Amino acid sequence: MTEAPMTAQAASTATAGDILSRQLTAQAGAFLRALPLAVGEVGARPGSAAAAPASGTVDLLGAVRRIGGLLHTFGAVFEQAWAQESRTELRWLLNLLALEPGYVRRSARLLGAVDSLSGTDPEGTGMLAGHAGAPKARALLDRQLTLARTRAHSTVLQELRSARLHALADRMTLLVGEAPLLEAAGGRAAAVLLPQAAAAFTALAASAQQLPLQRAATPYGGDGLRRLGAVPAARGAADADTALAADDAPWSRLRILVKRARYALEVCGRPSVELDELDAVLGRHQEAADAAVTAATAARTPRITPATAYVLGVVHADQRLEVEAARYAFGRRWPELPPGLDGWLEIPPAEGWGHSPAPRTA
Repeated sequence: MTEAPMTAQAASTATAGDILSRQLTAQAGAFLRALPLAVGEVGARPGSAAAAPASGTVDLLGAVRRIGGLLHTFGAVFEQAWAQESRTELRWLLNLLALEPGYVRRSARLLGAVDSLSGTDPEGTGMLAGHAGAPKARALLDRQLTLARTRAHSTVLQELRSARLHALADRMTLLVGEAPLLEAAGGRAAAVLLPQAAAAFTALAASAQQLPLQRAATPYGGDGLRRLGAVPAARGAADADTALAADDAPWSRLRILVKRARYALEVCGRPSVELDELDAVLGRHQEAADAAVTAATAARTPRITPATAYVLGVVHADQRLEVEAARYAFGRRWPELPPGLDGWLEIPPAEGWGHSPAPRTA
């Protein structure tokens, strides 16, 4: 296993503890600098939110993800109880901060889909153009997502004033000074850290190998919709939701593993553009899947007209096609990449590879 990237980052005498302490100090410092900014940003948007999180929130989310990923991948050299408690608290804050921006992005995605499907432009007429249910479906989605976002905002405001957050900030303050490392952290950095980073890539490769990439060989192929149609109508919507959730779960898990592999490479001194792209593709997959669930749930709202329900069904199908497109994009990229850590440490930075699926036509 090559040691070049590790020795490029630090002297050959550096220990695993030196490397990890440096990484944790940097990320804990970023956490503490971004926290007051993020709290202020949340408090400054009582009724509305931007389509993307503000800079303080983005920086805080990045620090939380990196610290959590580092504690997971290199957890063998940390005090186990402390590492598990820290990961639990970081995961709580991550889910909390992502809640409101997630609703904002979902609203933009779904309302944009309705507008696209019902609009007319020089490139073609949407399949829902002039449909009586389109304005009502758009209003329903807007109302439901605005309500969900407002509730999420209230929850975030309440939790950001809680003792739990203050305790986590205290934990990060102590982390800047000294991390609770075990004796194993005294070994040479390459000998201790590279095998653990390699395990992250082994888990990623094993997870990707289990994906049905042959079913995602066509952009916007609608494979998931065809298999969903095989669910007997008598079994109801709950079974259809369960089938789609089971179909999406391996891809959601894969995104977590991609992030862990990214952060492991950063510790090894080799940030990866390729993994950044994979993360972005799987992020689009997750957002389209979540949007499809929201559209399906809205279609079951009591006392809406059949026309409105029909439009929401079309929007649901549109988002499931976006899910298939993201899987296609991943399937085009993944086979081009090395299967293990050695290959990732040796390949030169890429300027872009793979191809996006062809645009859909009306």
